[in-house]
Amino acid sequence: MIRILIADDHAIVRGGLRQIIATTSDIVVAAEAAQGAEVVDKLRSCVVDLLLLDMTMPGISGVDLIRRVRAEQPALPVLVLSIHDEAQVASRALRAGATGYLTKDSDPDVLLAAIRKLADGGRFIDPKLVDAMVFETQRGDVPPHEVLSDREFQVLQMLAAGRSINEIAEACSLSAKTISTHKMRLMQKLGLSNNAEVIRYAIRHGLIVE
Repeated sequence: MIRILIADDHAIVRGGLRQIIATTSDIVVAAEAAQGAEVVDKLRSCVVDLLLLDMTMPGISGVDLIRRVRAEQPALPVLVLSIHDEAQVASRALRAGATGYLTKDSDPDVLLAAIRKLADGGRFIDPKLVDAMVFETQRGDVPPHEVLSDREFQVLQMLAAGRSINEIAEACSLSAKTISTHKMRLMQKLGLSNNAEVIRYAIRHGLIVE
């Protein structure tokens, strides 16, 4: 039996995933979490074989959360289930330590196959993203935001979603001054001069988070 932890801040999404998993005889939902800190707590208190993780949740999330999980449980398979269908977002998740990446518009059968493959020690990348990830690497066709650090990339996404410096600082458990520094650096690297340009850039590259 494959015991999984579902981590997503949307109750409807968690409910849908439970229904999909209920159709199987070899997978069971052992626990659920709606925010980053809860993921860490549940992993410490529950025995699970796989973490099914949304990239964007309140508190610690994304690559920061993946790294935290990887530090505490190096062998635990982490399957990211995300709204983002951009190759660079998937690449960052995998580099941070995720063992699989799947978009939320995938068929249920693909999700179940990915869970089974990771639980069996394998890796899984959304078939829709494989070509983009391979060919972008071969061509050297790397977008400007790939030069950003993971924290700068996270701040870019949160700024583009309309969150203030103080809101981002609270979510990341950092000072507003530190977030302002990250904002300044990312805008310099991308050649952007104001928030409107940040939003346009994020929309153009599919980086807006919910």
